[in-house]
Amino acid sequence: MAIDHEEIAEESNLHTEKRYQKDAKIGEGTYAVVYRGRRITDGRMVAIKKIKMGQFKDGLDLTAIREVKYLQELRHPNIIELIDVFSHRTNLNLVLEYLNSDMEQVIKNKGILFMPADIKSWMMMMLRGLDHCHRSFVLHRDMKPNNLLLTETGVLKIADFGLARDWGDPKKQMTSQVVTRWYRCPELLFGAKEYSYAVDIWAVGCIFAELMLRTPYVAGDSDMDQLTKIFHALGTPTEADWPGLSSLPDYIQFKPFPKVPLHQYFTAAGRDAIDLLEKMLVFDPNQRWTAEECLGHSYFRNMPLPTEPSKLPRHEPTNQ
Repeated sequence: MAIDHEEIAEESNLHTEKRYQKDAKIGEGTYAVVYRGRRITDGRMVAIKKIKMGQFKDGLDLTAIREVKYLQELRHPNIIELIDVFSHRTNLNLVLEYLNSDMEQVIKNKGILFMPADIKSWMMMMLRGLDHCHRSFVLHRDMKPNNLLLTETGVLKIADFGLARDWGDPKKQMTSQVVTRWYRCPELLFGAKEYSYAVDIWAVGCIFAELMLRTPYVAGDSDMDQLTKIFHALGTPTEADWPGLSSLPDYIQFKPFPKVPLHQYFTAAGRDAIDLLEKMLVFDPNQRWTAEECLGHSYFRNMPLPTEPSKLPRHEPTNQ
């Protein structure tokens, strides 16, 4: 008797789907709808991300498959947990741990006061998760505050791996249209097709600055405006600062802005915090520090020590 593999797969899918009960819709994006739900066996709250396959030709399917691939590979305390995957008709469903707040909400909540030790704790968790990605040769390519989710016990977890890519082959060309503009590094804005972990580090530097300022550090309205704002804040780089700059695909010459010392802008930040920020926001991507190097910076060893995650300030969502 022949084994019907499709029938077995369908039965397995149905069995997995029946383990979960959908509740309220909690989010909707271009290619996915997210529901709150529960695992029937133990009542564990989950998030069910329903992705409609095939509606954007190849691109969407590839995005969904990538996200599943990376979440299955990257198991770490500071990366969101993928619990299950099942398909239903034309939908792919990702069952994820349920996290009801993110760093964007925390930053925007003016009722929350940040202490330097709190920022240090969030930065440490962010960099630990990112270091795990980079050690596994994965670029996240969309680091931003609302992709940094928070557990009820204050643990930060990197989420949304839809733009993630393998990294390692220096000749491998990739698209420059990644990373939300405010967190996009200069090499991507100048159209670089070959890049490295440094794109994620620049984004984390922008998030670090945002945690200290409580507002986005450089918020451009277009790619050109973003570059202008970056150069206004950090000075316009030259070929001496950044070898190969003028050879980038979309390079154009900008007005020379002077370099302003960061401590003049981040007046409340300690010297060690400023130094770490400078290491992340280096124009030359080859000189930008790695996540591992950032974690070894004296900033994390100096007083005040990072706040315990369970004692970090929290944003309390109004809709439970």
